[in-house]
Amino acid sequence: NWMTAGRGIVHSERTGDEARARASTLHGIQTWLALPLQHEETDPAFFHHPGATLPSLEEQGLTVRLIAGSALGETSPVEVFSDMFYVDVEAVADQMLPIPSEYAERAVYVANGAVSIDGQTLQAGEMAILAEGAMPRIHTTDAARVMLLGGEPMDGERLMWWNLVASSQDKIDAAKARWKAGGFDPVPGETEFIPLPED
Repeated sequence: NWMTAGRGIVHSERTGDEARARASTLHGIQTWLALPLQHEETDPAFFHHPGATLPSLEEQGLTVRLIAGSALGETSPVEVFSDMFYVDVEAVADQMLPIPSEYAERAVYVANGAVSIDGQTLQAGEMAILAEGAMPRIHTTDAARVMLLGGEPMDGERLMWWNLVASSQDKIDAAKARWKAGGFDPVPGETEFIPLPED
């Protein structure tokens, strides 16, 4: 699922009673990408992109899926507003991982397992920020699930308060007032209102 918050969107991450009554395992990762200034107030949107619609590459011991952006000669159908890439890699132990070289900022996040980056071990829950222009040797030391991500530098700082992200404190304050006044479109079928945390 891909959501563009733009000038403001409300969403719900709930599991129904029937699904919660069954034993299950959920594995996921949530990533926030800042919008460039020229798109900061864009229309909010929500899209579902089935896995089969995302470019993927499978080799023995390695599955690579491009979630968003452009990398490895492919472009994802997910709409993005800046030059970037977000790649999901599943690999058995001792596999070399591809890392796009064409972006100024790049990182490796290990969701499960472990990888070695030029001999330095990166464990689950750790992220390595790669030096600009570097082409390190990245390989799995265990079976691993890894996110490769990056893009071009942002056009300024962003502020985050609670679930609000903006380029200025004035915009954050305006969004807080709008939230308190009920100025965001509600989620269909939802009746609960979540108040702002205390400042």
